[in-house]
Amino acid sequence: MFIAASTHCLSDMSFADACYQISEMEYDCVEIWMDENSDHLKPSSIAEDPERFVAQFREVTRLTPVAFSLNHDIELATLIELAKAAKLLKFTQITVPAAPLGTPFNTEIDRLRAFVQSTSIEGIQVSIKTEIGHLTEDPRTAVELCQSVKGLGLTLDPSHYICGPHTGKSYDMVFPYVHHVQLRDTSPKELQVQIGLGEVDYNRLISMLEAQEYNLALSVDLIPELLKDLERPLEMRKMRMLLDSLL
Repeated sequence: MFIAASTHCLSDMSFADACYQISEMEYDCVEIWMDENSDHLKPSSIAEDPERFVAQFREVTRLTPVAFSLNHDIELATLIELAKAAKLLKFTQITVPAAPLGTPFNTEIDRLRAFVQSTSIEGIQVSIKTEIGHLTEDPRTAVELCQSVKGLGLTLDPSHYICGPHTGKSYDMVFPYVHHVQLRDTSPKELQVQIGLGEVDYNRLISMLEAQEYNLALSVDLIPELLKDLERPLEMRKMRMLLDSLL
């Protein structure tokens, strides 16, 4: 396993500035976060010309990209172009949000099958994030989705199981399907707290991932709206040092 930082942590900055700050905090790897409603980085801007984006990325930073992470649902055609960019950047992971609660199960199966089939042509894996307010907020449903769509994985964000409606319940069943991990510290009442004040058992988390022979990224993904500007670099460094000590 290795440590990365998501540009989501600094999504109120330009994408270039976020990459610079992540490098200054002594991270080597970066998860590229995007949102069509943000000025940080829009999936449509990458999809317009994947090769141009790749060239621009390599001019901006020497960080190693490890994944794309999408904040909102996108059209299949856009995802196909993102898969081309991922292939050019030499990583295989794209995280998309699961459908909102209330979406018919079969409707979500059809959407995800189309996603997985289309990106697998480029050798890219699609994962859905475990997230409150989405079908994956229940770990059992998250597993059922992966079992129903061959090749689909999960992006595990344990905060949403520690703080969400399934607080206190085991989510061990999801680990065989984990393709990516996003981390922050969390309490049962707050989705994000200062590093060390929450209840994420990082040691056990890593042990569970090791048991599944997971050897991919642990991505630090702080929620910028819940931190003051001056606190973010400190919290990101603390998380990197904590994870370093456990790996």
